[in-house]
Amino acid sequence: MIGCTDNGRQKSYLIMYKGTPFISTHQREREIMEKKNIATRRAHCLVLAYPAYGHINPMLQLSKVLLREGVRVTFVTTIFYANIVQKVPPPITLETISDGFDEVGYTGAASHKEYTEKFCEVGSLTFAELLEKHGRSEDDRVDCVIYDSFFPWALDVAKRFEIVSAAYLTQNMTVNSIYYHAQMGKLQVPLKQDEISLPTLPKLQPQDLPTFFLTYEKQPFLLPFLLDQFSNINKADWILCNTLYDMDKEIVDGFKEIWPKFRCIGPNIPSFFLDEQYEDDQDYGVTELKRDECIEWLDDKPKDSVVYVSFGSIASFEKEQMEEIACCLKECSHYFLWVVRKSEEANLPKGFEKKTEKGFVVTWCSQLKVLAHEAIGCFVTHCGWNSTLETLCLGVPTIAIPFWSDQSTNAKLMEDVWKMGIRAPFDEKKVVRREALKHCIREIMENEKGNELKNNANQWRTLAVKAVKSGGSSHKSILEFVNSFFH
Repeated sequence: MIGCTDNGRQKSYLIMYKGTPFISTHQREREIMEKKNIATRRAHCLVLAYPAYGHINPMLQLSKVLLREGVRVTFVTTIFYANIVQKVPPPITLETISDGFDEVGYTGAASHKEYTEKFCEVGSLTFAELLEKHGRSEDDRVDCVIYDSFFPWALDVAKRFEIVSAAYLTQNMTVNSIYYHAQMGKLQVPLKQDEISLPTLPKLQPQDLPTFFLTYEKQPFLLPFLLDQFSNINKADWILCNTLYDMDKEIVDGFKEIWPKFRCIGPNIPSFFLDEQYEDDQDYGVTELKRDECIEWLDDKPKDSVVYVSFGSIASFEKEQMEEIACCLKECSHYFLWVVRKSEEANLPKGFEKKTEKGFVVTWCSQLKVLAHEAIGCFVTHCGWNSTLETLCLGVPTIAIPFWSDQSTNAKLMEDVWKMGIRAPFDEKKVVRREALKHCIREIMENEKGNELKNNANQWRTLAVKAVKSGGSSHKSILEFVNSFFH
């Protein structure tokens, strides 16, 4: 019996005997040649990142890890965002697709819904064109697509080209588990329960969930957008997560039963601040290096004496909250370094001095360098996942003031599970008052509680370093993933 299969690139003819394919001598020779070609040709991985620094940075870091393992990497983002980024670390190649808003990006859309729908429509087409372009040359063809899980449509496109595909999860496994179970119908909105129980997760209160569960009625599109990550993820050949196995053992083991090729491959932060194997890897590589006045200012301060305050690239607090933070820092007895983006400076109290012997307000700093500085005693943070991983990897205790999205869940884990931080309490207006924040700062900077949190943070740092070093769990997962290209 003669059978024919079409693998998208060429047709192969199989001789069938009792339902078992016998491969012809011609086909076997061709397969041997293909293996030889792969052996002499670097595997080519295309990494598709969502256009936001919280997604770009860890995926660029993963790209650098792949390069060190001999993989050729093409990094892909939107035309608009590529104009902002302008460069990526060599020898990574930067290419683009369109989100439908090439001149203005996300701000050109009337709503998140409009942006996402347009991105899906135009992004799918331009991503297919990019894969087709690379497929015209044997040396240039893509062996694997690593796509940000925010782009489920990218998996469908890659599968049309029969390219191995890996979903990359940019959030931690507790958050991913919450979204997955909601996608499966096990957690529904509007929420009716006062306590949420999900497999392998700690008991959660509604305020511990990602904020989109609580704002669903006002912003009904945001939650489905996050849940959609898991709509087709079971079709992915691999599922990679920016975390370490030791942080989420039970959750990871549970998901491996559902997704056998699920692997933890993090933390994806620059090597210099983690395993110290690559001295030149000191930043993510998408921002121009600037003279860092903060480091010079910190150099004059005693060990563990400075409160570092930063709320990431998106969080935007109301004027009342900014004033409470400013007054707290001014009134408390500790040095402080506070990052306030230019767009937020107008919310500072009138007459608030930006640089004194006690305090320094800047619009930008190298957060990794700051967290690594011995003068830093604690970190007041919004608890975005990248900031959470960075502070964990550098052993700094935290005070959490979550703003939105997964940050409230991260704050819950930081305080109650990983036990390396305190969640600042807020009042009925959802404002953290100055006295409440001062109390948190004193707990860490002046009391035994701070030593306990720092010891716990340092233990997590040790586990993170172990995971990414040779023989560690994340390093083994990376090698397994890379070696799969050659089989």
